[in-house]
Amino acid sequence: MYEWNAAIQKMIEWLEENLTDNPSLLDMSKQIGYSPYYCSAQFKNIVGMTVKSYIAGRRLARAAIDIRDGDDRILDIAIKYGYSSQEALTRAFVNAYGCTPAAYRKNPIPIALSNKQVVFFPEHYISKGEPTMSKTILTEPHTRIEHIPAHKYIGIFDINAGDYGKFWEKHDCDKVCGIIDSMSHVSHTIVTPHTAGWFWEDGKKGYFYGFGVPSDYDGIIPEGFECRELPASDYIVFFHPPFDYLKDNGEVMERVENLAWNYEPEKNGYEWNEELCNDYQRHYPEVIGYEILRPVKRSSKK
Repeated sequence: MYEWNAAIQKMIEWLEENLTDNPSLLDMSKQIGYSPYYCSAQFKNIVGMTVKSYIAGRRLARAAIDIRDGDDRILDIAIKYGYSSQEALTRAFVNAYGCTPAAYRKNPIPIALSNKQVVFFPEHYISKGEPTMSKTILTEPHTRIEHIPAHKYIGIFDINAGDYGKFWEKHDCDKVCGIIDSMSHVSHTIVTPHTAGWFWEDGKKGYFYGFGVPSDYDGIIPEGFECRELPASDYIVFFHPPFDYLKDNGEVMERVENLAWNYEPEKNGYEWNEELCNDYQRHYPEVIGYEILRPVKRSSKK
């Protein structure tokens, strides 16, 4: 299973890079060294949909982003993503999102975009004796101070889910992430889409997932989400620089989290900001690495 999940993830990465180039099953099969038939069967078994359905969903999602953020003609966007005409794109758009591309461009409402799939989680295989972490490229986690201005956060706050895994056992990942992707044009430049974390209510730890928006945001709140106002604060950022997700994700997360949850800020003249009980989590392995942000303020102790 390890081998096939890794192979299918490579196929997905290749698809993402070639969505506008009419990718074929034969071309993809050459990337991982198995027959087209076997690749097709394993893709459906692991991803839960056919390669054709996956490509169609991702092309439509990418077209929606281009319609929302760009000024190219809808016809040109349709041709770019393999649709025979603007009418063909419109039919697919209405069927998936309930509005036309033109209406969406004028009023980009929250829609559930089809997400890039992740089917390979290296940390799941560590205890099974599967390929181990490469210690030579990892470092010890570091800390820095970052100031985040006052902002609002739109997300799903689940007090009964204390971590990432439990959160997604209760919520539809594809739908939630698709809605968040459709709102990326209004997100905060620091608290970006798919920023998650932990919060506390009455001494109980919950998990949240969503995106930040400017403090003056007064737009749409997607159904099932809520908007919370958060004051400006300094944060201690516990981080590991960019790393190879497929090889080192589990080890990196464990190292950063061990430091974050056992850190004593008083040693550096800070204390935890108990008035701001949100700890942020950023997870972009090949871009920024892995980070946990915990709010602090200058220590009142002399």
